[in-house]
Amino acid sequence: MALNNFLFVQCVCYFLAFLFSFVVVVPLSENGHDFRGRCLLFTEGMWLSANLTVQERERFTVQEWGPPAACRFSLLASLLSLLLAAVLAWRALFFLCKGHEGSFLYAFLSLLASALVLFLVFIAGTLVSVGFSMWCDAVTEKGAVPHSCKELQRIDLELDADNSAFYDQFAIAQFGLWASWLAWLALTALAFLRVCRSYRREDLLDSLLHEKELLLARPGPRSALQREKSAVI
Repeated sequence: MALNNFLFVQCVCYFLAFLFSFVVVVPLSENGHDFRGRCLLFTEGMWLSANLTVQERERFTVQEWGPPAACRFSLLASLLSLLLAAVLAWRALFFLCKGHEGSFLYAFLSLLASALVLFLVFIAGTLVSVGFSMWCDAVTEKGAVPHSCKELQRIDLELDADNSAFYDQFAIAQFGLWASWLAWLALTALAFLRVCRSYRREDLLDSLLHEKELLLARPGPRSALQREKSAVI
């Protein structure tokens, strides 16, 4: 792959990673604000009958809110992905405009950073997917409630929070996390190829320098002939 094409593909992937990470940060931040800092992931609860003076109805009661660390980790991983994608995208664009691809050390550090973000985004995506599935199972009692998880966001669950958009927020967050994970997977593969390419290039340069030193140190034909004449005399 030509250098310009290689860097252009990297720029596109960095842009996609930035875009998808932004898609994750916004709904997760809004959900944290709507639920007053309480985490919806892995939340346990059940529907209980509430005895009223006029009629009897069921009300969803939270037994235990999810660990705040799950939501915070997902948000922080998305923010890290957002910032790193912006920095590396600017760097790749700079190399593209200058027409060179940087040193082996920079390529290796880019590979490590991409692999780290890939791992963190994978954990965040798993937490959001599994945790939100557990919340939907709790709020629908695994299908026993006549409403789906998406339909329940239109019903006031009386949780002292705004639950009017929780399903849309986490559906968008899940899409953004797994889409950004795919983008970072492609970036990690490209970074690995770039490390191999830089290593071969520097290895070739070292070989050429070594050959040059050998040629400079090797005596020429005239020098060898003069030495032979001096030895005869």
